[in-house]
Amino acid sequence: MNSPKTIVITGASDGIGAVAARELAGPDVDLVIVGRSAEKLAAVAADTGATAFTADFAKLDDVRALAAKIRERVSTIDVLLNNAGGTFDPGHTTADGHEPNFQINHLAPFLLTNLLHDRLTAADGALVVNTSSIGNNFGRVDLTDLDFQRRRKLELRAYGTSKLMNILFTRGIAQRWSGDGIVSAAVHPGPVASSFGRDSFIVGLAYRTPLRRVAAITPAQGAAPLVTLAQRGPDPEINGTYFSRHRANGRENPQAHDQKLIDGLWTASAGLVGLADDS
Repeated sequence: MNSPKTIVITGASDGIGAVAARELAGPDVDLVIVGRSAEKLAAVAADTGATAFTADFAKLDDVRALAAKIRERVSTIDVLLNNAGGTFDPGHTTADGHEPNFQINHLAPFLLTNLLHDRLTAADGALVVNTSSIGNNFGRVDLTDLDFQRRRKLELRAYGTSKLMNILFTRGIAQRWSGDGIVSAAVHPGPVASSFGRDSFIVGLAYRTPLRRVAAITPAQGAAPLVTLAQRGPDPEINGTYFSRHRANGRENPQAHDQKLIDGLWTASAGLVGLADDS
């Protein structure tokens, strides 16, 4: 009898993460879900039988504690869906002093994934999926100003930059960890009508108007690309690939293949979260 496949999903208390959890749950899956809202997460856990952990990615100590709990709970991870995130006012800072889009969308999942590296390696092939966005095309990574301390704090630019970082991180994993049997992909799920943007006045306003019904797809539709990738598993053909929904090689920012940025972002991120650079 085969052992259950272990799947970890962040951002699973609502939206596409919750849908993906319900779609992927089953007797052959050991499901671990992560979210910021304990109440919403409990409802998903009740439906799926998942183990639920709460964490606020605006606090890196929460991410470290989360990694310790997951490591205690599972010995291997077959699929890690880094889905937590959103769009945030770059005028604020996190508890760790970082621009929130940078920390919540990139730095926190970077830290979590690295802390779970040995659990991914221990699986018989593992897949890491990073939820990115078509918004990556509006971003620009400046390794000397990751926290937008010098640049004008425009929300769309800060959000887009963090989503570009998701792709750069995906390619960093593909290059550094393929020898460990780890495959990574990034995906734009589509413009989903969910609580995305709840922490942003501008985006949140649009998502609370009838425009949401005109421009957006349902959470079930948005979750479908993540579910498809999770079910496909660690296929080497998709390693380092950015998907626009189900289509491979979606439209990307020109910086997305810049090797200096792939390496430089990894090194800078490792330094900021106190990890050794494995390059």
